Amino acid sequence: MSTKIHAATEALGLPVRLIGTPGQHNDIAFAHDLVDGIKAGCAIADKGYDADHLADRLAEAEIGVVIPPKRNRRVLRTYDAELYEERNRIERFFNKLKQFRRVATRYDKLLANFMGFVKLAAIAIWLK
Repeated sequence: MSTKIHAATEALGLPVRLIGTPGQHNDIAFAHDLVDGIKAGCAIADKGYDADHLADRLAEAEIGVVIPPKRNRRVLRTYDAELYEERNRIERFFNKLKQFRRVATRYDKLLANFMGFVKLAAIAIWLK
């Protein structure tokens, strides 16, 4: 059994929304749930979130899109490469999250229990 943790963070890399999903689902399947209701100047994401429907949803909410296009796209969307470098902050958040042994090894069998501890670990990261 595998689980993916999807996270939305603020500019400093502190989490504002966490979603746990089954590991066999792709990243874009839960992207709308991740960004709905969040007010931001721009959304920075990796190529796994490159989809026209997500870019359109972000544009409707007046949020800038900083997502590099996939190699196989017919129409390549431009993005700010310098701003994209700030995506490392979410990678740093996941690194801090994996320092918690219970998250890294996923001892819990139920997704609700696992995500409960992930959220507890996120609170600890916020408090540091």
